[in-house]
Amino acid sequence: MTNVILSIVFVLAIIYLVPIFVYGLASVVAGLKTTEGASPAQFLIGVFVSKIGTAIAFVLLFYFARNSLSGQWLLYAFVWWLLFVFGEIGQAIGPNYTWKEAIAGVLAETLYLPLSAYVTNWLIGLK
Repeated sequence: MTNVILSIVFVLAIIYLVPIFVYGLASVVAGLKTTEGASPAQFLIGVFVSKIGTAIAFVLLFYFARNSLSGQWLLYAFVWWLLFVFGEIGQAIGPNYTWKEAIAGVLAETLYLPLSAYVTNWLIGLK
């Protein structure tokens, strides 16, 4: 159980910090702007809280299916990546979200999902 909790903590750190760097770079390169009406601290806390649920779900789903998924971390990351890419497209189609933000999101997910899956497999996959 310790490895499950450790995996959740590592995944949370990965999926929270990687997008900060990607969106920071995208703001310099593509001119992304911060969300209107929210302070940076308020925005980052909101993102952190939403990532807690994602990290828990990511790790626990792998944990409960580890007999099938152990060693298949790249496939597991790809399934999550597809889910998130469709989410980014849906947000970009709707209001208050740009295609630039969606592309930055997909780039971040392309980095953090395989890394998260690798770490999760390393910590709780079958040995």
